[in-house]
Amino acid sequence: MKLSKAKRRERAIRFINTLKKQYATVSIALDYSSPFELLISTILSAQCTDARVNIVTRDLFKKYHTPEDYINADSSELEKDIFSTGFYKQKTKSIQNCCRELIEKYQGLVPPDFEKLIALPGVGRKTASVVLGNGFGIPAIAVDTHVKRISNIWDLVDTEDPDKIEEKLKELLPPEDWVISSHLIATHGRQVCFARKPKCTECILSDECPGAK
Repeated sequence: MKLSKAKRRERAIRFINTLKKQYATVSIALDYSSPFELLISTILSAQCTDARVNIVTRDLFKKYHTPEDYINADSSELEKDIFSTGFYKQKTKSIQNCCRELIEKYQGLVPPDFEKLIALPGVGRKTASVVLGNGFGIPAIAVDTHVKRISNIWDLVDTEDPDKIEEKLKELLPPEDWVISSHLIATHGRQVCFARKPKCTECILSDECPGAK
């Protein structure tokens, strides 16, 4: 039976508060020291694990410091530097085009504005949300594969469309929980609620989760 919006809101808040206790020290998995580094890391994270991105950016961020460094780099060299993240040719093109636009429109700075971010080459809603929420502390919900899958399992949403999931979750959760909820759900997905074989017997939410087996 489909839950009412009020019941979904109660469940969303209750589940997130429970996960806050379970994963008290959770934070973004990407390593970065500025909004610009976070932007580059998030572009690289498409179809790639955060752990692999962190390995790559450990050296990448020592070599390239500014948008100018990326656009002045030979594309074949940058491709080699990010090769192991996958889709390296497209990511190189996206990074260099994005950096070029940052210089042309924003004096080389990452704009703390959602609409301006998603207008940048290679930046979608998820990337913009990650940068806004974690780089600037502006409430945003990043919908990755874990958030998409688990939001449906919890019956908070009934769609596979990331944009609609983002919209629904923003209606259900208070803004102060938007950023942390993405991390909590993703962490839960990596550690307990696996896609193929979830550890329902070990899940702190199993008594209430609609998908518990």
